[in-house]
Amino acid sequence: MASTFSDLGIELMATGENAGTWGTKTNANLSLVEQLTGGYNSLSIAGGAQTTALTIADGALTGTAQHRVIEFTGSITGNQVVTFPLLTENFYFIKNNTSGAFTVQLKAVSGSGETVTFSATNKLWKIIWLDGVATNTGVYEVPFEPAVPDWLTKTGAYTAISGNKIFVDTNGGAVTITLPASPSVGDQVNFVDSRYTFDTNALTVGRNSSKITNATADLVVNTEGAAFGLVYSGSDVGWTYTEK
Repeated sequence: MASTFSDLGIELMATGENAGTWGTKTNANLSLVEQLTGGYNSLSIAGGAQTTALTIADGALTGTAQHRVIEFTGSITGNQVVTFPLLTENFYFIKNNTSGAFTVQLKAVSGSGETVTFSATNKLWKIIWLDGVATNTGVYEVPFEPAVPDWLTKTGAYTAISGNKIFVDTNGGAVTITLPASPSVGDQVNFVDSRYTFDTNALTVGRNSSKITNATADLVVNTEGAAFGLVYSGSDVGWTYTEK
């Protein structure tokens, strides 16, 4: 009876098979288990709208879905879909480290199971679990709080992400902080004039195609010592003050 393989590519040897090679094959299996439980894969998905299929390689370390941690990289110019093989039952740490304001959807290669999507501005981490259901493998997000730096200091141009709290230092000149592209309702960014110089060198908050306080114009702040927050309330009004 010939070997079979698990859904994650581990060789399952039959009784009496592979005489003299069990050590080699067992070592290969153990290497694969190591990679499945702690391995890291950096995978470019650069390009326009497309689907990238992750793979399982039977008895080998070459499958792109055979790592615990997967980081997507590259400049994307359209929405992306990344698929996992059917029957995969596993969990993954996924980092969206792409550039470009487009979504990255995670799903099974076929069927109508659940999916998980990184929004166009979400360049953080997700933990996902695949349930391994035969024809409709579902991909589920495991909730956790991603780490966002408590406070950043910026002295030059910067594109914010939701959750940023920014000390803006304009002592050396005017600074532009651009709001996230394609924001979701509830996204929030906070600003503080850390050097009390906004009256001399103003802060410009770039709207990045969204309204700010119902206006289709960037927000220029020239009040010394200003401290305020903006929250995205939806496309009608756009970003609005939480405090000022």
